[in-house]
Amino acid sequence: MNTAKFFKKKLDFRREIAPVGAVLSSAGAAGARKIPLNNIFAIAGVCIKELYRRKDFYVLFVLTALMTLVMGSANFFNEDKVVRYVKELCLFLVWVSSIVIAVTTTARQIPAEKENRTIFPLLAKPVTRNEFVVGKFLGCWLASGLALVVFYSFFAIVSGTREHFWPVLNYFQAITLHWFMLGIIVALALLGSIIFAAPSSNNTITFVLVTAILLLGRHLQKIALQFNEPLQSIVYALYFLIPHLEWAFDMRYLIVHNWDLINWAAWAGALLYASIYSALILTGVCVLFRRKAVN
Repeated sequence: MNTAKFFKKKLDFRREIAPVGAVLSSAGAAGARKIPLNNIFAIAGVCIKELYRRKDFYVLFVLTALMTLVMGSANFFNEDKVVRYVKELCLFLVWVSSIVIAVTTTARQIPAEKENRTIFPLLAKPVTRNEFVVGKFLGCWLASGLALVVFYSFFAIVSGTREHFWPVLNYFQAITLHWFMLGIIVALALLGSIIFAAPSSNNTITFVLVTAILLLGRHLQKIALQFNEPLQSIVYALYFLIPHLEWAFDMRYLIVHNWDLINWAAWAGALLYASIYSALILTGVCVLFRRKAVN
């Protein structure tokens, strides 16, 4: 009787970890230990598949597409400025949609693994905690990048057919800066999923933080002048500590007004800046996750 119960529990446990094992089976037990990238890419692949299985992306894309089609049909008194205003609105909607996708997709990753109890067999042997965190980050970042490509491609096609102007390199600079800055947002949302228990709390706080950086980040130096010491120095330090997401956010003006390309050295420096911030935040996530009990 005891033997029957033992095998029944063993079969139930196998059924629970079967979906996870199917994802990691391609890496192989020995190969996954020798090449940790196999585990990381396997976890990232699950995050990417989750994006096109959920309705968030499709709803936001439809909204953005409708606004972009309005831009394509706008022709008020043959005034080009009206089209530019609508282009700016569409790009703003692209930014909002991308932030929503990045934050909501990332914030639910670790809580969902805990709720489904798939995190326990994952961390028991196949992957380390660092590989798990990096895989989640990479998957959410790549998923956000794929969504960006769809958004910007549709926008570029409609804009090009309307204005007969195809600034491909301008789009490339805008998309890459946008994508790398989204890496910072993904890392922040992943950090919030370690600190906050509920995804809703993480979503709200991350949205508020990102919005505050986009709206107030560039003005902190001016705000600091209105305070006396030591508050002035604190605000100045905050200005240099926060990631300035507005640098990429302002790139939309380059597309709206058909300006020339920015200096490639400045572009590469902005990408390096975003990469360093993402790496620092992700390192903090790994440290906290190693010290935190998963249950």
